[in-house]
Amino acid sequence: MSEKRRSFSPAEKFKVALEAIKGDLTLAQISSKYQVHSTQINKWKKQALSYLAAAFSNKLNMVPDDPDAKFAELYQQIGQLKVENDFLKKKCDLFGS
Repeated sequence: MSEKRRSFSPAEKFKVALEAIKGDLTLAQISSKYQVHSTQINKWKKQALSYLAAAFSNKLNMVPDDPDAKFAELYQQIGQLKVENDFLKKKCDLFGS
């Protein structure tokens, strides 16, 4: 019969990865302390370091756009283009007739 896999919360993963990044304990000591395999600790450590690197990039600092504001802006542009289109149709009818 197979054992059920353990699942770790993000807080637990962070705690283990942070301890691995600090380097106060060896990987074997961290592994025995938290009952996690050393390859899993290395994986979490790499993942944490990649997120830290991304935290200092400009792409992450961008504020996500509000979809409602974006829709309102697009509807305003559609309305303006419709008015301009109607105006040009009337002017073309005057010159075309």
